[in-house]
Amino acid sequence: MAALSWNEVKDRAVRFSKEWENETSEDAEAKSFLDGFFNVFGITRRRMAAFEQRVKKAGDRDGFIDLLWKGVILVEMKSRGKDLTKAYKQAIDYFPGLKDYDLPKYILVSDFEKFRLYDLEENTQHEFLLKDFYQNVKLFGFILGYQTKSYKSEDPVNIEAAGRMGKLHDQLKAIGYEGHELEVYLVRILFCLFAEDTSIFEKRYFQDYIEQKTAEDGHDLAAHLAQLFHILNTPPEKRLRNIDEHLNGFPYVNGKLFAEYLSPASFDSKMREVLLNCCALDWSKISPAIFGSLFQSVMNPQERRNLGAHYTSEKNILKLIKPLFLDALWQEFESIKTNKNKLPEFHKKLSTLKFLDPACGCGNFLIITYRELRLLEIEVLRALNKSGQGWLNVSDIIWLDVDMVYGIEYEEFPARIAEVAMWLIDHQMNMRISQEFGQYFARLPLKKSANITHGDALAIDWESIISINQLSYILGNPPFIGSKIMKQNQRDDVIRLFGNSDNAGVLDYVTGWYVKAAKYIQNTQIKVGFVSTNSIVQGEQTSILWGLLLNKYNIKIHFAHRTFKWSNEAKGNAAVYCVIIGFANFDVANKYIYEYENIKGEPHEVKAKNINPYLVDATDLLINSKSNPISNVPKMSFGNMPLDGGNLLLSDEEKNELLIKEPSSAKYIKPLISAYEFLNGKSRWCIWLVDANPSELKQMPEILKRVDLVKKFRLASVAPSTQKFAATPTLFRDRNQPDTYILIPSTTSENRRYIPLGFFTKEYIANNSCHTVPNGTLYHFGILTSEMHMAWVKYICGRLKSDFRYSKDIVYNNFPWPENPNEKQIKAVEVAAQKVLDARAGFPTSSLADLYDPLTMPPALVKAHQDLDKAVDLCYRPQPFASEAKRMEFLFELYEKYTAGLFVKEKPGKTIKIKA
Repeated sequence: MAALSWNEVKDRAVRFSKEWENETSEDAEAKSFLDGFFNVFGITRRRMAAFEQRVKKAGDRDGFIDLLWKGVILVEMKSRGKDLTKAYKQAIDYFPGLKDYDLPKYILVSDFEKFRLYDLEENTQHEFLLKDFYQNVKLFGFILGYQTKSYKSEDPVNIEAAGRMGKLHDQLKAIGYEGHELEVYLVRILFCLFAEDTSIFEKRYFQDYIEQKTAEDGHDLAAHLAQLFHILNTPPEKRLRNIDEHLNGFPYVNGKLFAEYLSPASFDSKMREVLLNCCALDWSKISPAIFGSLFQSVMNPQERRNLGAHYTSEKNILKLIKPLFLDALWQEFESIKTNKNKLPEFHKKLSTLKFLDPACGCGNFLIITYRELRLLEIEVLRALNKSGQGWLNVSDIIWLDVDMVYGIEYEEFPARIAEVAMWLIDHQMNMRISQEFGQYFARLPLKKSANITHGDALAIDWESIISINQLSYILGNPPFIGSKIMKQNQRDDVIRLFGNSDNAGVLDYVTGWYVKAAKYIQNTQIKVGFVSTNSIVQGEQTSILWGLLLNKYNIKIHFAHRTFKWSNEAKGNAAVYCVIIGFANFDVANKYIYEYENIKGEPHEVKAKNINPYLVDATDLLINSKSNPISNVPKMSFGNMPLDGGNLLLSDEEKNELLIKEPSSAKYIKPLISAYEFLNGKSRWCIWLVDANPSELKQMPEILKRVDLVKKFRLASVAPSTQKFAATPTLFRDRNQPDTYILIPSTTSENRRYIPLGFFTKEYIANNSCHTVPNGTLYHFGILTSEMHMAWVKYICGRLKSDFRYSKDIVYNNFPWPENPNEKQIKAVEVAAQKVLDARAGFPTSSLADLYDPLTMPPALVKAHQDLDKAVDLCYRPQPFASEAKRMEFLFELYEKYTAGLFVKEKPGKTIKIKA
């Protein structure tokens, strides 16, 4: 039987109130009263709930509940005028005698004249009089499945639901029921759990069927489920005439969800209990967008340890879909919502939109997209129905359906989850429509479905999924797989999409989706929005990817979220640093950059004239790898690489032991400065045998042992390039050791406002985890440790996880130094730079890691750096920079001036003379 509309419920409530307005006695009429109460909602109390349910109360005393609908509501009736608070306490006393999955979610107490409803999960209560029952019927929406829920990405009910499904998965897999059949079996059960709490089935209908029709030992449960799945796939007119009445009460679902034959599973008492525990949850509170990803993760024991770590939060999905299309649609609606002629046209436009997620996973982007469009459709219908006359048949005016979304997913299980999740969100939105317009509206049997394709998105022709003439938007978050951890077939796919380019091997997997989308949308009005790791707008990948997108496919960026932390509130959440980029094959006047004060904060919108591949409001230029600086500054080098198997390196203890055995080796032991030692104030040593006298070496057997081990290590390598260095085992493989130098650690935390730098002499051997600026001056030090240079680092350098990965060829050699600083400006930088060194020297027991930690940075050092920043800024221009973004806009203009036209193809650059 279809659920009643609210209009019908209200009419019945008025009649019920009139009929019972003079009743006073609990003993005489409570049962008839409650029969009539449930009839208001079109529910037969006799099937759903039991009178005088016997339970054991605390102290092993017997109690009798006036009415219990297991897992839903407990009712306690009193005579008119009796204390309802006491009735509530009496109801609570029954709880110890109930099984966990039978505990009610609501308690209703009444004295015939007053009603008081307690929502135990939300911890709320509502009280009203019998005569006002018709005005309060929506409090009982849970009876009909009409409840409107607000879904929170961090809501623990989503994770709890996935955890319970995980236990069921494990039990079935443990008995040997696995693979494709297990996945489909669980998806079917998921649908049934959701259906009985959202009015697709009658309330608790699936759970009652299991409890009432199957044995407690579970031996016949699988057979009953197989029969149920068959019934859900069979139209009423084709069902056997003598089947069980309860079984026949399930609706015809269709939609191919129950069409495939599955081998029978097998259950025992424990497994039956696990399934009943799944039933006990209120599945109307589960978000289809969130649960799909959680449900997928229960299939993987490794992922389940951090259940909820990797789903995409609704908040982050909205960051993409709002600027991609949703904001514009709402603006259009607001401009025409009072125009009765244009509203139907707008409604028609909404219904013809098509969306493709070419890496859809469990469909969360498509689900939220569809939900938001359905919410907008409701507003359109409200505007069209201002007169309040309503529609004869609400189904005639609901034009949006799940077949407007398309997805491609590599794995079958999430693809199937996505299909079901789309039906679930569709039904939730249909319940909103039912509430809004007073008519029950449900799409059963299922006739349309989301178009989810199981396949490899980088191999499939997207045109075979949906024609470019139909598609409106492409969106999603393609896989976050770095170039170094990709499988060979994934790397081959990316290289093929980049025309087998030699440098395509360094690209992350996500870049394949950018190229595939760019090619697909040529000469169309299709807009694309992708979430990506920020590696595609930093470091060496940027010029490779965007060089192709800009020069071959004429892509223009319409909006962008700069780097933020892609995470959710779940335990063990994923920490990925991401950007969101919206683009198309055509330009638009209004472009927007979403800036973050910090990567965990909220963005603010900034209008831009143009958004370049580094997500800066500047010309579409690219920073290519250069072998020489574009300015007239010292050429940066890598530090010294040992490639020695550790045999030329010494800890403090090893150094002391060597000196005891071989005191004459002291002249060849030098401090080794790696990034770690430099930043953390640690000591390490190396055996530096450059220009060592062979006759002296012959007198040092301990040194020679180590040299011999270096030779053997290099000879044992499979790389010919390493083997050849076995000929010079006394030396580091690479040696770049100037007389004096500025040291820059290659990798450093993104939390530091400045990369700590240091001055060293040739007696300190720089490790290959550092870069060196030979014969660097205080002026060079001051510019490189300034806020101006750090802005360039943040936008241009690559990352190792979230840490800065400094590069000489990308970052240093392309950095635009001040154009023509005068002697006074240079001197000001030198003086300020020395004050930074002096401030650091004031804390001799603190490491640079401590000194540059944002929480522990001494005020004196903060002040010294601020003064240095001002001195450096004045070398660029007299006006201050309002923000980091403004610094980058200025630096890109200066870079373009230095390299005039070199961003397509590198040519010899102009050198800028700097007095230092």
